[in-house]
Amino acid sequence: MDNITEIAFQIILYAGNGKSSAMEAIQEAKEGNFEAADKMIEEAGQELGKAHNYQTKLLQNEASGENSPINVMLIHSQDHLMTSMTVRDLAVEIIEIYRNK
Repeated sequence: MDNITEIAFQIILYAGNGKSSAMEAIQEAKEGNFEAADKMIEEAGQELGKAHNYQTKLLQNEASGENSPINVMLIHSQDHLMTSMTVRDLAVEIIEIYRNK
């Protein structure tokens, strides 16, 4: 497996973890467990931060002149990360709606 594919798998892993934590946070808020929801949102942010660090490394390498081959797995990982970040952002808003009911 080449380095780009390995990085893609790391992005997918951490983005998936972040999205799962965000979805769990919504469920906690739905049950009125706002402390747990806040903790899960924090965990989601940490996991997404790890995925973002891998993405940033790729961007920095390319900016410094190192061309990376683009494969379908890398494209998928980028899509997965952006979707997961959106889920986390929406989860924060949904939790606030539950909190203010």
